[in-house]
Amino acid sequence: MQFSDFALERRLMNAVEHLGFTEPTEIQQQAIPAAIAGHDLIASSKTGSGKTLAFLIPAMQRLNRNRALSKRDPRVVILTPTRELAKQVFSQLRLFTSGSQFKSVLILGGENFNDQVKVLEKDPHFIVATPGRLADHLSQGHFYLNGLELLILDEADRMLDLGFAEQLRKINNAADHRKRQTLLFSATLDHAQVNEFAADLLKKPKRIAIDSGFTEHKDITKRFYLADHLAHKEALLNHFLESETYQQVIIFTATRQDTDRLASVLIDQGLNAVALSGELNQSQRNQIMESFSKGQHKILVTTDLASRGLDLVNVSHVINFDMPKHTEEFVHRIGRTGRAGSKGDALSFVGPKDWLSFKNVEAFLQQTISFDEVSGLVAKFKGLKPKKTKAKATKKKVTKPASKKVVKQNKPTKKTFFQGQDVGDMMIVKKKKPVSAEQVEDDNFKEVE
Repeated sequence: MQFSDFALERRLMNAVEHLGFTEPTEIQQQAIPAAIAGHDLIASSKTGSGKTLAFLIPAMQRLNRNRALSKRDPRVVILTPTRELAKQVFSQLRLFTSGSQFKSVLILGGENFNDQVKVLEKDPHFIVATPGRLADHLSQGHFYLNGLELLILDEADRMLDLGFAEQLRKINNAADHRKRQTLLFSATLDHAQVNEFAADLLKKPKRIAIDSGFTEHKDITKRFYLADHLAHKEALLNHFLESETYQQVIIFTATRQDTDRLASVLIDQGLNAVALSGELNQSQRNQIMESFSKGQHKILVTTDLASRGLDLVNVSHVINFDMPKHTEEFVHRIGRTGRAGSKGDALSFVGPKDWLSFKNVEAFLQQTISFDEVSGLVAKFKGLKPKKTKAKATKKKVTKPASKKVVKQNKPTKKTFFQGQDVGDMMIVKKKKPVSAEQVEDDNFKEVE
């Protein structure tokens, strides 16, 4: 199948050809025709499968073919979970809108609020945004969604995991009319909250599942190495940075502090490294990602902040200095390499603190993973044995044969009531004789009746 088979509007087809796209990927083959036909979609595919183009092309086709429902309201809103992914989508959108009459804006948290108000007042056709900041502008009446034609949710599972459900509902309610179309993309369709959310937002959606959102990437070679401690991990890292031939490397760490520390260590060694963490403001993060994407830095040290959505075609190696806490992030991390049909390498260091996360990844991938070794850097650590649960000894209950109880029947008695008791049931108590003083002194005295 070719892009020409989609019967795209002439100007859009020229843009596709100019950008060098010829053969659509599997998700594009299924999503583009369904979306152009006007169906709501809930779709999933593995990372790096080209889903951004799967919703941008139908969006451009709709705006080129259909008249706007409103002269002032945005026609398309694209929501993403992170600022980095929003920037990535916006940059691809600009490739299609440049030279056209369509205006697009990027609305992100962490950037100047008043500047964003000014660009929203210019009535853009496209808004690419993170849900929190866009909901803030919507609440203050800086724009309206009565004429919205297409709502696109990219990585909806991540947005819900990050706690954006309330903001997403607010945006949905502001544009809830029968002519609106909704496209929802998720890493997996097995996400309970995504399915519940889709039931509220989508109208008779078509479901598209290409493999799985966490399907193993065949173009990526995975290698795992055991490590005894932090210094051992650093020794392994130095070995690979010296011995491997790489274009660019992304190193994933567990915390922001580890990111800054490790980047400083590499810089001190004379390597061209830079750190990216959530503690940086948006302009600093933008500058780092832009310089890295242009090849100005060879090594990017980061947390899971950069595990999704970034299309960096020159990344040849991904190194998990620490294993991810959330199992699915492993696939998203290594998916930063092996893009666009290129081969990639993913190396993972597994220490005692990483063991549980490693076993979860192993179960997630449904395969037994073996460890490679580096001569001179072989770990003493060989893994942790699962804790044995002591079985409580249970005593066998000996059941005695039930003895037959003989029930004596009381003879009928005359009943007179004395202080609320039946006289016939009262015990007969003999009156005791008084005890003399001599008897009390006697150690062997016996009760005298």
